[in-house]
Parts: sequence; C-alpha cells; structure tokens
Amino acid sequence: MIVFTDYLWFNTRTHQEFIRITDHVSAIVKKSGVTEGTVLVSAMHITSGVFVNDWENGLVHDFQVWLEKLAPAGLDYHHHQTGEDNADAHLKRTIMGHQVTLPITGGTLDLGPWEQVFYAEFDGQRKKRVIVKVLGI
Repeated sequence: MIVFTDYLWFNTRTHQEFIRITDHVSAIVKKSGVTEGTVLVSAMHITSGVFVNDWENGLVHDFQVWLEKLAPAGLDYHHHQTGEDNADAHLKRTIMGHQVTLPITGGTLDLGPWEQVFYAEFDGQRKKRVIVKVLGI
C-alpha cells in the first residue's frame, strides 16, 4: 500500500472565498503513483472547509448568500466574549464540512460529470493549509 501526503497552501485575498482545487488535488494524486484507492482532502483550520459540488458562479454566490443567512457575520455570538470575532466563520465551516474522501480509479480522481473540489475560506487573508493524503495501490 502507498501512503502519500502533500499540502496545499492558501492566503486568500478576501475574508470569505471559494477556490476550485480539483486540478491541484488531481496533480497530487498523479504524483503519488496510486492507481486504485482514495484521497482525503482536509482543511487544517477551524474556519475553512473542503467540499464537492458544481463549479458554477451562480451556485457559488448562492452558497455565500445561504451561509450568511444561516450564520450571519456581526452578531453578538458568545464566542466573541473570548476576544475572537469569527464565530460565524466557525459555524459556516461546520455547515460546509471540513473534509472529503474521493475515489481514485485508473490513477485519476473518479468524480461525477459536474463534481469539482473546493476550498472554502470563511476567515481569510492569512496563510492556511489543506492536507491531501492519498492511500492505495
């Protein structure tokens, strides 16, 4: 069995941003040499996430609007009593999820026709990372 680990690093331009990372994950899978297995893609920060969905600008905008309704910025969250100001980012990350496990078949990601992998940043403008761990044969 092969176990291969690599990292993606992000420093977003805006506080909240969605970045398509499918090609980066695919490149790591190829570099790993695994032909059959799985790849774990996991955000290593508690205010960012990873998810799979369609890469369509209207849908990305809809996610942002929906998340703001569910976990609005600027509310008087209890978390803010600790000196932090990012409770909404923690909640948004929980809603979107922090990691995905994807199949590898024939040495490539085995995604559906519209599926893409995204990094979601909810408290950005500083350096953060995502672990990509490939397991298989």
